[in-house]
Amino acid sequence: MHSTSEVGHSRNVANLQKLTEQVTVYTLYNPPVPNLIVANLQSLYSTATSKLSEVEDKRNAKKNAIAMRKTAFENLKPICTGIINRLEILGLLPDTLDQAKSLNHAIQGGNKKKTASKNSEEDQSSISSPISTSRQSFNQQAENFGILLQLLETIPNYSPEEDEVKLVNLKPYQESLVNTTQVIDQTEAEFNIKLIERDQVLYAEETGLYSIAQNVKKYVKSLYGATSPEYTTVSSITFTNKK
Repeated sequence: MHSTSEVGHSRNVANLQKLTEQVTVYTLYNPPVPNLIVANLQSLYSTATSKLSEVEDKRNAKKNAIAMRKTAFENLKPICTGIINRLEILGLLPDTLDQAKSLNHAIQGGNKKKTASKNSEEDQSSISSPISTSRQSFNQQAENFGILLQLLETIPNYSPEEDEVKLVNLKPYQESLVNTTQVIDQTEAEFNIKLIERDQVLYAEETGLYSIAQNVKKYVKSLYGATSPEYTTVSSITFTNKK
């Protein structure tokens, strides 16, 4: 479900089309300002519609990347538990086993606020928001898992039969964990630039959809008067500055 703000952007664009159709039938409507001309209003509507679509495409790409990361990390904690179970029967030096357990503990407990922080990341629409707790947690888990694998490489008798805990399989798995977060960074960057482009089209001073719509209303008011039915009709078409 889209936020109230996102619905507001769409409503502004839809109302521009409504406003344009209305002034098209006003016989006196012949503005001296180029960006108020009907053809330019129609072009602005087309551009704004495209920008809304681009934002949604990038929003969905980011959500898909988040879902892919969630899937990639689902097996991490069970795998780490299996690694520790294996290490406990190898007769390792206490310091080595303690280090492995400490890394496992960090991985197992690194995502306690997963649900709340995940939602925060998915719903983020401001490029100035800080890095989420969720992202930090996933990054830390992947980093700690990498350190754990480095530790396993120093243990000569770590040679499990189970495929899921063999080093030859764990290394590419760890790389995939890192890659999923990198994809999120990429999709979020692309999403953020589309937000900037959309806001420029809709809310830039003087040239944005919001300002232009207000000027259309002012021009109609100057043509027909403040109490005229023509102005009353266009003035009832609402626009909100959501920037």
